[in-house]
Amino acid sequence: QVHLKESGGGLVQAEGSLKLSCAASGGTFPPHAMAWFRQAPGKEREFVAVITRGNGVTSYATSVKGRFTISRDNARNTVYLHMNSLKPEDTAVYYCAATDGYSGTYAISAPQEYSYWGQGTQVTVSS
Repeated sequence: QVHLKESGGGLVQAEGSLKLSCAASGGTFPPHAMAWFRQAPGKEREFVAVITRGNGVTSYATSVKGRFTISRDNARNTVYLHMNSLKPEDTAVYYCAATDGYSGTYAISAPQEYSYWGQGTQVTVSS
């Protein structure tokens, strides 16, 4: 059983930066994939970024590409999301997710592929 704990959210002005952390415990680190999703009020949960175990390959949603960076520290069992040039539309609860294996039923960016979730951390970007 993998437990995930996010931290680092908060209130920031537009064009500012934040770094989110996701500490993993239990299971084997790194798992097959770890990802960040976000959910704004009244909207569905959406994919933000993923990093896979093999060579740390990363992928990003189009809306954050070039502004956000996902990284991993194996010594600390932690995944990070570095967010720069934040926009008010980035306001959401950000969730960390992990999967031990990729079933292939859905895209790696689909929340259905992830078995483990953190409780989320709020990010609010003011204009």
